[in-house]
Amino acid sequence: MNAISPWLLNANAVLNSPALQPLYTMEANGYAFDIVNLEDSVWLVAAWPEKSRIAFRLANSPNDHLVIKKLLTKNKQLTLQISSLFGAYEILIDLPGNEQTILHYKTTLKPSADLLFPYWPRDIVPLGAPDSEVLADGEVMVKQVGTRSGQLYFKLTRPKAGAVFYLQNLTALADYNQQTETSAGDTVGGEWPEIGFALPPTIKNKALEAGKGYVLSDAYIVLSDEVPSDEPAMVRQYLDMLATVYLVLPKPETHYQHWPDILAKGLHDLIDSPGCWSQVDGHHYFNAYVSDYATPPEIMVQLAVLLPLLDYVEWSDAQLEVMKKIKEGLPAFYNEELGTVVRWHPKVADTMEGEEEQKQPLVMDSWYLHHPLLNLSRLALKGDKVAEKLFLDSLGYAIKVAKHFDYTWPVFYKVDTLEVVKAETQPGKGGEKDVPGLYAHVMLQAWELTREKKYLAEAERSAQRLRGLGFDLFYQANNTAFSAGAFLRLYKVTKKDVYKELSYLCLANILKNVRLWDCNYGYGKNFPSFFALFPLNDAPYTAVYEEQEVFCAFHDYLKHAEGQDILPSLRLLIAEYIRFLVERAVYYYPTMLPAAMLKEKPKIGEVDKNLWIALEDLHDGWEQSGEVGQEVYGAGNAFGILPRHYMQVPEAGLMIFTDYPTYGFSAKKHRPVRFQLSGDKRLKCRMMIVKTGKANLPALTVKCNHESIKGKAAAGGHLEYTLTGEATIVINWKS
Repeated sequence: MNAISPWLLNANAVLNSPALQPLYTMEANGYAFDIVNLEDSVWLVAAWPEKSRIAFRLANSPNDHLVIKKLLTKNKQLTLQISSLFGAYEILIDLPGNEQTILHYKTTLKPSADLLFPYWPRDIVPLGAPDSEVLADGEVMVKQVGTRSGQLYFKLTRPKAGAVFYLQNLTALADYNQQTETSAGDTVGGEWPEIGFALPPTIKNKALEAGKGYVLSDAYIVLSDEVPSDEPAMVRQYLDMLATVYLVLPKPETHYQHWPDILAKGLHDLIDSPGCWSQVDGHHYFNAYVSDYATPPEIMVQLAVLLPLLDYVEWSDAQLEVMKKIKEGLPAFYNEELGTVVRWHPKVADTMEGEEEQKQPLVMDSWYLHHPLLNLSRLALKGDKVAEKLFLDSLGYAIKVAKHFDYTWPVFYKVDTLEVVKAETQPGKGGEKDVPGLYAHVMLQAWELTREKKYLAEAERSAQRLRGLGFDLFYQANNTAFSAGAFLRLYKVTKKDVYKELSYLCLANILKNVRLWDCNYGYGKNFPSFFALFPLNDAPYTAVYEEQEVFCAFHDYLKHAEGQDILPSLRLLIAEYIRFLVERAVYYYPTMLPAAMLKEKPKIGEVDKNLWIALEDLHDGWEQSGEVGQEVYGAGNAFGILPRHYMQVPEAGLMIFTDYPTYGFSAKKHRPVRFQLSGDKRLKCRMMIVKTGKANLPALTVKCNHESIKGKAAAGGHLEYTLTGEATIVINWKS
């Protein structure tokens, strides 16, 4: 047991007193809930059917005597009005219904004087057995990191009780954060048993104003009497609890972004801006960042832009000369002596000054070998013979490296000697833990291309390395997302349930690293950030490249999941991530943001406010963004969105946009048009009928699940509809 504070020790003792009399008691689903007043704090105590208990602090006023002015009950909602020396509290409590054991409470304070909070205790006390001085024992499995979701997922093991998922709706704290100039990052967590949410401490001259109301807590809690027995049970419970809370969590409104225009601007700047290009040995290559001429061309960068461009030209039937330029330069990255493609362009690799560990000619970042191979395999499966040769010729080396490291990759190693340059991300944290999944994806691609069983065996061998990693699997978001898709495919090929469970494990790691709140303070007021995804497990910002690749990987996952029995919670959460990204992604472009929130001098290259090339990074509301630079290899953003969310109906002079993923879209020249929405029927999404020419839209008949629905007029002559997930849509028109 870790050392504890006197606050927790005293609260545990008083809350366990048999003489304690509750103000209010109710039962639901076998659980008992008590409201108790300890004079300096008011608590909600929840008891499991087996009588193990946990307490949540609703109000706090040190060295005070809180007075309950009113306790009102209506249906299953309680309202507490409490007076204290430093102000008036109002607490709204939504008690559990009959179907879900989910609690919600919201605490608002109106200070009687300008207030500073230099310290605030965490708000959860896992209680020991009644009349016992022995503290409860348990384990925290997920907690907030940085500005990710304000979440806490833990289990109580002594006395045996179950598991708890706690989510603080940090969006609601925006007024507090704005007034005190504090961040909502790292506010939910702690070490057992000192756990929960603590208000960020205020600083001098940044006090709460007297007479103004501030939300101090807005918590959603799911209780379960199941203590997960193994990793798959833990993952399923986490995902189901997260989805349960998500359904009732307040979510911001989204807005339609017209991606055809956004893509046109981005394509123009990508091709015509000199800062996006370098030239080596007669070939043109994309820079990694705008005006980054110090870093040699990287094969990952070229392919990270080429593949989304290919998605776009297949959708549009366009011809892009830029794709030919990129392809012509790819063979230069193949090293005949080593028998593999390498990261840096060999002709200029020795110009690097080694200011970073990986910026040396023969140093490989483990995922940087596999990511280009994955993209080369995609090109090969589409019939590109140059890509196929580069891919197949590099497979032997990739397998040799995998076996050398026993399918557990370090961070950096030398490509010639396989000497480890950097073994771990941090001491004791291991290397790039999700690379076994990325490697498995590459091997699956090789099997699909050649049908040689040795590649399928390699994929299975590597996949086993991810078992037992729990919520520590995630190294980089796109790698983990590709791993999830690979394991779902492995499950479909082998019918072994372990691979489906591993795909869930990968997805749970990704969803642990999102932000389920909107940062509406400081610079955060200028862009939506709800459901944003962080690229690394400790990254302080969200990043365009990883987000757009996860977006595409999620689409692929849903495609492979068609007809498969996968967790409904996953279908819900994946579709919702996609829905919010389709709006959010445009705010990675500096043209959409005020100049004041952009770094004038990024770490790499330069930021051109007028250039439709995405920033790498968006930060917490008190920090400027664009710190890293303007990311050329994140240019696939628009090229990934347009083909996946716009269905073309040229015969009717329109396109159909949905912000949920779809499947089953009928051929362009047939009518009526039919398709199915992904997601969950309990949630809503947007559909736009987008006119593509100067003429008005034709007279339309739109049916959702066999019921006719009407759209509303939108800017640009388009029509907007609100639909539900899982719906079947049929659209017809008069010529």
